[in-house]
Amino acid sequence: MRNRNWLAILAAATLAAGCAPRTSDETAAVYTGGDILTLAGDAPAYVEALAVKDGKIVAAGTQAEARKAAGPGARTVDLKGGVLLPGFIDAHSHLLNYADSLVQANLNPPPVGGVSSIADIVGEVKRLKDSLKAGPGVLLVGQGYDQDFLAEKRHPTAAELDAAFPDNPVILVHTSGHMLVANSAAIRKAGITAATADPVGGAIIRKAGSREPEGLFQETAMHPFIPQVQAPRPREQDLDLIKRAVDHYAANGYTTAAEGLVMPDKMPLLQEAADKGLLKIDVEALPAYLMADQLVGTGKLAWGEMKNGLKWAGIKLATDGSPQGKTAYLTKAYLTPVPGCKTDCRGFPNIPQDEMNRLFTLAYKNGVQVYSHSNGDASIDMMIAAHRQAEKTLGKVDPNRRTVIIHSQIMRPDQMASYKALGMLPSFFTNHVYYWGDIHLANLGPQRAAYLSPLAGASKAGVQATNHTDSIVTPLDPMFLVWTAVNRVTRSGKVLGPEERVTPYQALKAITLNGAYTYFEEASKGSLEVGKTADLVILDRNPLKVDPNTIRDIDVVETVKSGKSVYRAPKS
Repeated sequence: MRNRNWLAILAAATLAAGCAPRTSDETAAVYTGGDILTLAGDAPAYVEALAVKDGKIVAAGTQAEARKAAGPGARTVDLKGGVLLPGFIDAHSHLLNYADSLVQANLNPPPVGGVSSIADIVGEVKRLKDSLKAGPGVLLVGQGYDQDFLAEKRHPTAAELDAAFPDNPVILVHTSGHMLVANSAAIRKAGITAATADPVGGAIIRKAGSREPEGLFQETAMHPFIPQVQAPRPREQDLDLIKRAVDHYAANGYTTAAEGLVMPDKMPLLQEAADKGLLKIDVEALPAYLMADQLVGTGKLAWGEMKNGLKWAGIKLATDGSPQGKTAYLTKAYLTPVPGCKTDCRGFPNIPQDEMNRLFTLAYKNGVQVYSHSNGDASIDMMIAAHRQAEKTLGKVDPNRRTVIIHSQIMRPDQMASYKALGMLPSFFTNHVYYWGDIHLANLGPQRAAYLSPLAGASKAGVQATNHTDSIVTPLDPMFLVWTAVNRVTRSGKVLGPEERVTPYQALKAITLNGAYTYFEEASKGSLEVGKTADLVILDRNPLKVDPNTIRDIDVVETVKSGKSVYRAPKS
């Protein structure tokens, strides 16, 4: 986030109230002196003061009510004209991927990174190699490249990486996270040859007129590279990277973070971070469906219980790919050429329908919440069918399962009606409108592109939708996320789907109260109401009271978790 002179807003003023003795409760405080937006109803509502005691909200009303509830000796926090909101709730991102990215090359195009060509990619990986003092055989990983924003308008090849890195395996992870490019050393290490068949739900892109891999691997074809990318580091380094990642989330106003796809080797690491008290904000974690049979119904995990800041919230499926990578599974073909496909190029499912039905049934039978990455409308059809089949198999209809369809980007209005009828919850990704909206217009045409991440449509249908950054796919910046939901402006300045723009209040609810509902935590989080946990964020300006075009410039001043400050903006 950007930082301006925050002293004028906060003065970090935790002043003792009068001459009363300081209470032993370090969370006891009265917040006042600015807008206090509760996010509690369908329309904006403000209170004069908010009282916190023992990490809980004990009053939200007048100054007198707040001071009485907080008790003698409670601190007074003067907002100095800023705005107090419930802490932001991350509906979907990848905290562990962000931790890993701290020791990887940043290959993102502007404005996130500085990569505009394949030569730039090589340069960034060389800088990583130098910084790591990496000798022969040491893996070099870069993340965030996007072929649509390279001068060459294509993916790098293994041959190009071989020329620059003959002695090191190199893996470049696409910005979507749904494909990668590897050089020959990494391909050999993964055990892939010309004789290797394409896996179910994936594709190995071959050299023209040959079976030899060209370097690009899509979806499940990435799996053989996982042991390389996730090779163990010293434990203390891994734990330190997680701590730095948690600090990053807190600095962006999040009091609840997400890890949207936990692989087997990362589960013990995340659990250790929780047990050692490194998670100063809550983390909602989703083990990958590949472990479903080992984890669901076996008693190995206490699903849905928050302990030491960690909750195993549900099982995570990945049913298709990315729309900008053209691996999202659609009912109608992409309008532009698709690598490795000649006709009827609609992407493909990552999981067969029968297996999806089985996984839904297994989870529903054992009361485990289902989350699924589903971008394309054909993939969403499969999700809806799996939900219905599981309920038919179990003989039980339950509208409160809160199955989450992550992204739900290239969907149809009839599917929104199904979400409402079945109690399914979309988690949208409106940052796509800015970062790839112009690409979607070319790939999908104006009608489909305009309905991308239809947050307004969900609100009209009475569906409690969330919104997310999918960090590290896009930066973890909640005010930029609100800005994209409100304005829906592409990189080129087009307004994509003006009817799907929402108000700033609706955009804030999508990252607060609706997020709490998704996690079955609406009784304790998501709004400023008596009895809820004092998860708070202070912003320098009120998103409801500024020019909508400037919402992305709003800064986080302080983040408070259970009444305790976990981030304060540095002095500028």
